Amino acid sequence: MLSDIEISRQATLADISQIATNLGLQPNELTLFGHTKAKVNLSVLKRLPQATKGKLIIVTAVTPTPYGEGKTVTTLGLTQSLQAIGKQVCACIRQPSMGPVFGVKGGAAGGGYAQVVPMEEMNLHLTGDIHAVTSAHNLAAAALDARLFHETQLGAEVFAAQTGLTPLNIDPEQICWHRVLDNNERSLRTITVGLGANNGPAHESSFDISAASELMAILALSRSLSDMRQRIGAVVLAYDRQGQAITAEMLGVAGAMSAIMAEAIKPTLMQTLSGAPCLVHAGPFANIAHGNSSIIADDIALRLADFVVTEGGFGSDMGFEKFCNIKTRASGHTPDAAVLVTTLKALKANSGIKSALPITAPDTERLQAGFANLAWHIANVQQYGIPVVVAINQFPTDTQEELDWLKQQVLANGAFGCEISQAFALGADGATALAQTIVSATQTEANFHYLYDTQQPLTDKLTQLAQKGYGAEGVSLSEKAQRQLAQLEAQGYGHLPLCMAKTPMSISHDAKLKGVPSRFVIPVTELKLNAGAGFITVLMGSVMTMPGLGIKPAYLQIDIDEDGNIQGLS
Repeated sequence: MLSDIEISRQATLADISQIATNLGLQPNELTLFGHTKAKVNLSVLKRLPQATKGKLIIVTAVTPTPYGEGKTVTTLGLTQSLQAIGKQVCACIRQPSMGPVFGVKGGAAGGGYAQVVPMEEMNLHLTGDIHAVTSAHNLAAAALDARLFHETQLGAEVFAAQTGLTPLNIDPEQICWHRVLDNNERSLRTITVGLGANNGPAHESSFDISAASELMAILALSRSLSDMRQRIGAVVLAYDRQGQAITAEMLGVAGAMSAIMAEAIKPTLMQTLSGAPCLVHAGPFANIAHGNSSIIADDIALRLADFVVTEGGFGSDMGFEKFCNIKTRASGHTPDAAVLVTTLKALKANSGIKSALPITAPDTERLQAGFANLAWHIANVQQYGIPVVVAINQFPTDTQEELDWLKQQVLANGAFGCEISQAFALGADGATALAQTIVSATQTEANFHYLYDTQQPLTDKLTQLAQKGYGAEGVSLSEKAQRQLAQLEAQGYGHLPLCMAKTPMSISHDAKLKGVPSRFVIPVTELKLNAGAGFITVLMGSVMTMPGLGIKPAYLQIDIDEDGNIQGLS
């Protein structure tokens, strides 16, 4: 079989204007970036204020493994198959971060014959949204340190007299807005800034990856340009020496940040290999960030298409949970059905059983033990009141006997349906049964509900999410987290939903606990306020918000040939 990039380059692409027309967009609602991608202007929302909304399908997966489960392949394959059976459909997915592209995971354009194309454009820069988030974020960090420097150098009275500005009296030990970068860089996780003459005061800081910026979450959760501007103004950057919050609005930088992101709020329209439309917007990393595509992309697609297929990052305990408990509260769009992706290899890997057999070999013991992980994820989706269809991504080494056994077990555990998908190898033809089953699922009456009430005290929300969302016995807060929780409650932020940051490699906080962990307590190390995005990030265990490069990163394989063609992307 050809490589992903070879398949992408051999594809005959339609002009993106034609893709837009087929979807129902008008020429004046596009800003073209060549022939393969275009920004969609938000004026389409004003043109279609009362449009009938399509069905919203969320794709999630079992606990991830190093073998890859094919969630994006399934998202795009299902989109192509829905198109093939005559449905007006649009996919909504996230823009890849260059951290994973050059690190280990690779790109996020799908694969095989279920891709967004051109895949190199999808994986590298696209239309620059992540760079805009990075620049706007770092402008606020620079503005904050500049204000601290000038107020410290001149003193409050002289500063006020010279500038006409009210001194903010920033406490350098309570600066909570650090910097971001769209590359994996562990050496920047903890830094000191302001060193040297005329640069200070010196204080501790750090870098996160750009997808973990609060501005990325704001981009994903805003409903309009004005909503984004208001949210950016509400971002808490630091605290003064009396413990009062200092916002981007108070610093006077919110307008400039919004100007940098004014184009980024528009989703990017691309196409799949079959010519199905795909809106790409917002960023990845559902383990440390919001991890879902934007409300605006969904809103546009739902007004134009009968079916919208989106996905949440990692397993159902990660991006799907945040989709349900954070995104739907902001959007008002609850899902009509969910697709839960798995593979035989994933279940064997999730069994936690060591075996001399290769992961591709028939292995009843590991498959049966690993099924517990899939059963947990089925039940997890069902507790939100959503019909769930399991998609088994088939590999050439899979045996029919094991596939049949798995399908039988899935149906016995209450899933609405279970279908084999060969979208990777066959494209639209490989997921026709899945498309037909998911259409039937969306015709049933969903009874969506949240996992917790936002008006509960923070401690109760944390405990309820830990118990219902991960199967933990409870939570244990560090002294730092206890102080932060009390401060957040006192400042009136206790009503916000929670964005849990943890390893994606286990349902629990510990990547070594496979299958369905039990009798564990989640250690909460830190709470971070995201006042503009509208949630509180809860850091669990040893999770890092800036990934590091591995010993043999993917960038070693990436190059260009003499014609400028990019090689080595996956």
